[in-house]
Amino acid sequence: MVNRNVVGAGYGLRDWVMQRVTAAIMVIYTVAMALFLLSLPSGYESWKELFSHTWVQLFTQVSLLALFLHVWVGIRDVWMDYVKPVGIRLTLHVFTIVWLVSCFIYSVKVVWGL
Repeated sequence: MVNRNVVGAGYGLRDWVMQRVTAAIMVIYTVAMALFLLSLPSGYESWKELFSHTWVQLFTQVSLLALFLHVWVGIRDVWMDYVKPVGIRLTLHVFTIVWLVSCFIYSVKVVWGL
């Protein structure tokens, strides 16, 4: 029996699936919003009317969450691949998490008007 020394974070397949799923959600949202915007009359009132529907707010919030998860997987891989000192990498991870959570909280405030 050979003992292997397995190294690395081991996120491979999970990250790959997360990137594809979140990208698909963002593409669907972008296409849907483009179609809605092309079909709506221009102006603030039509935009306000579109976002007054709960399903649009929910779809927007889910898409923003997908965006933040997509960013997290990508930027975490960049930090892990290119920043070798562990202390600096950990600091960058923490700052990235705080920034993304702050963006998510602010997106809830903007989308839901809280």
